[in-house]
Amino acid sequence: MSDSLHALWLRGIAFNPAAPSDVLIRLMDRVTGETGPLMCEGRDLPDAVIDAALRHPARVIRRALARNRYVDPVRLAPLASDPSGIVRWWLAGGPRPRPRWVRPLPDDILVTLLTAQDGGEDGMLTANEIIEGLDWSRQIPLSFHRSMAGHEHPELRIRATWRWQSLTPAQRAGLLDDPDSAVREAAENKSWELDPERVEAELPSIGSLSRGFVFGTCALSPTLVEQCFADGTVHPLTWNPHTPAYAVARLARHPDAEVRAWVAARPGLGPDLVAELSEDPDEKVRIRARLHPFPRTWAEYGTIRKAIGHGPDCTCPITELDTEPGTEPSPHWFAACAASGEPVLRRVAASWPGLPAELVATLAQDDDEEVRIRLACHHPLAPPRLLLDVFVTRPAHRPHLLTLPAFPRTGTTHLIGHPDAQVRALAAADPTLPDPPVDDPDTSVCRAAAANPSLTPEVLEALLADPRTAEGAAANPSLPVPRMRALLDRCLNGAATPPPAARP
Repeated sequence: MSDSLHALWLRGIAFNPAAPSDVLIRLMDRVTGETGPLMCEGRDLPDAVIDAALRHPARVIRRALARNRYVDPVRLAPLASDPSGIVRWWLAGGPRPRPRWVRPLPDDILVTLLTAQDGGEDGMLTANEIIEGLDWSRQIPLSFHRSMAGHEHPELRIRATWRWQSLTPAQRAGLLDDPDSAVREAAENKSWELDPERVEAELPSIGSLSRGFVFGTCALSPTLVEQCFADGTVHPLTWNPHTPAYAVARLARHPDAEVRAWVAARPGLGPDLVAELSEDPDEKVRIRARLHPFPRTWAEYGTIRKAIGHGPDCTCPITELDTEPGTEPSPHWFAACAASGEPVLRRVAASWPGLPAELVATLAQDDDEEVRIRLACHHPLAPPRLLLDVFVTRPAHRPHLLTLPAFPRTGTTHLIGHPDAQVRALAAADPTLPDPPVDDPDTSVCRAAAANPSLTPEVLEALLADPRTAEGAAANPSLPVPRMRALLDRCLNGAATPPPAARP
């Protein structure tokens, strides 16, 4: 076998689900080049391999493990205090490419990263730079954000003030009266958001990029409301819960139909305004008006807003609904949305992972494609046949669907002749396929077919010698472990390997 095949064998063995721990640990040797880091970042790993990676002297191995999305994050806790700031930063930044749903980090890891006094002994990053990466990573769950207001670390109580409007009144009062002066000062500096006169006073010092946050979330004085109308910057007012009623009435009659449409879905609209918007000349406005009385609370309105206007190929992050504690929409509300005649509301229901099985079964057959797509991407009980259907018809969702535990790995053989190579590759890996297409014109399909566990060790020997199938054959769980070790010996130290069998 040609030495040019070494990199393909190494990559294949690194991702072979049947490779034992001692084989995988050997792949962390620096002579394997990029194989060790790719393995540590890109697959589930046995405990012994995780332990070896955590103790590994090479920073490149530890930092790759820090971005592993398959390993239980509890096992990654030592990396939060790794001597290298680069390793900590990779852990704080989360997996790459960033998935639609990011698994949260455990509280102890978050506390370690957020309260660190330095950026690591390599001196390449500051503690604040590492925290900034964590803030953008979506790895901090809402439960942790809310717990910070009562945390023993003053630094975390200060951070709690940054999300002032998501705190309960009791939490705000506690921070304003905190025993630590720095916490009290931070709370006072953020409490302006709910004081209209202070908002007006603070606005001149706020950068232009943050003004949308102010106009869309903060309590506004009459002067600022009039300024928005005068400047034509009224869109944030349509979803601001503090917008006064007289301004809402003006927005409902705004010449811009987009403005009227956002107003039409607000909770708390009077019956006269709802009736008026229901007769609006613009269809989008009329549709939004029909959503009443569903958005009765601001949490329900926020849930509806997340489902509006995205389209079937939307790959927006899948995140928790950020509402005040105790204000989340109820299961009964989601069930009512699932039974609604309005597709938007059924999309809302399909996006809620707590929807009961009987409603999931109903929405899986919904006439609206976006309902079915949202259900497939968001709900753990979405039927495998639906996941497969969305995979075939909507390529934008394939990376996310492949990460879902319920995604089918069998029952795909009917797709082996599909014109899309990604679909054929899925079918080629189906272990029930009688004759995996190792000669497919597309290399990715050949690789998937060569990794099909239905192939015999004798067939795999021939495939190991072909650059188009060598990586897949080395990744095949039917490859005997002694053969994996022999290939690894050949790659790492030039040990002889048995001659390949003739290809049948």
